[in-house]
Amino acid sequence: MSGGINTWCNARLTPEAKAMLRAGVENHRLSFADESHPEARHSLVAVLAPPPEDAVVAFGQPSPDDVLRGAQLRWVHLSSAGYTSFDRADILDALRARGCALTTSSDVYAEPCALHLLAMMTSLARRLPAAHDNQKGAQGWPFHAARAASSLLEGQHVLLLGFGSIARRFAELIAPLRMNVVAVRRQVRGDEPIQTYPESEVARLLPAADHVVNILPASAATERFLNAGRLALVKRGAILYNIGRGTTLDQTALVAALTSGRLAAAFLDVTDPEPLPPGDALWTAPNCHITPHTAGGHRGEAERLAGHFLANFRRFARGETLLNRIV
Repeated sequence: MSGGINTWCNARLTPEAKAMLRAGVENHRLSFADESHPEARHSLVAVLAPPPEDAVVAFGQPSPDDVLRGAQLRWVHLSSAGYTSFDRADILDALRARGCALTTSSDVYAEPCALHLLAMMTSLARRLPAAHDNQKGAQGWPFHAARAASSLLEGQHVLLLGFGSIARRFAELIAPLRMNVVAVRRQVRGDEPIQTYPESEVARLLPAADHVVNILPASAATERFLNAGRLALVKRGAILYNIGRGTTLDQTALVAALTSGRLAAAFLDVTDPEPLPPGDALWTAPNCHITPHTAGGHRGEAERLAGHFLANFRRFARGETLLNRIV
C-alpha cells in the first residue's frame, strides 16, 4: 500500500503492548489517541476523539459513527470479543458496501472466559463455595452432608446459548468430562463441532439442561432473552451461568428462580447495571455467585491484544483472510 498503512489506536494498552505495536507495524504509520480523556471507562478502552481522516486501520473502540465518516478506513479491529455497538444491519451493510472489514479480539478472550466457566462449574459440583463459607463462618466439619451433596459432571446436559469463540473453547475444555453438550446460535453454520440448533429451539432444549451457559452478546434481539418465561422452562435444580452480557438476563426473574429453588445456583460474571450496586438483590440471592466482569481478564492481557492485532495486521497487509472477522 503506497505510503504505508496508517493505523490509529485508541485501545488503552500497557507500555509493553504499545512497544509491541510500534515494532510490529514496522515501516507503517501508527498513532495513539490521547488516553487521558475523561470518558475512558474501561481499563483497556479509551473512548476518545475520532480517527484521523487519513487512517486506514482503527484498533480499539472507535464509535460506529466515526467509522462510517472515515472515508479512508478499510479495517476496524475491535479490542473486545463483542461488537454490540456495530451490531446493526444498517451499520454492517454500510461497512460491506464500502469494503471496510470489521474484526474482533474474540481469540484473546476465549481462553480466560472458558477457564472461568470451567472453574465455576467444577467448583459448584464439588461444593467448594460451601466449603469456603464454612471455613470463614461456622468452621464445622460437615463430612457426611458435603460428600452427599457433591456431584459428578459426567452424563449431565449442558446447553450453550451462543456459539462463538468462547463457547467453542469451553466445549473443548469440558469434552474430557463426558458431558452432553448442545448449543443454540443465531445462525447455524454447519461447521460446529457439537450439535447446534437455531435459537428458535431454545424452549425445547431448556427443560433437559442441567447447566444453562449464557454467552449471548448484547443486542436488541437478545434483550432479556432469559426472561421469566424461559427461566420457568429450566429443569428444577439446574445451574445458570451468565458470562455474556447482563442485559440478556431478567435479573428479577433470576432472583425469584433462586429463591423458589427452581435453580440450584447461578454464576454471574456480568450484570445490569455494572458495577452492580451494593444492596442489589443479586448479592444476597440464594446460591448466587458473582465475579465483577473479570472472566476475560488475565496477566498479559494487553500484550495478547496487541499480538492478536499484529497477527491480523500482517494478514491485512498481505490481503489474506482476517481472524475473527464479522464483516
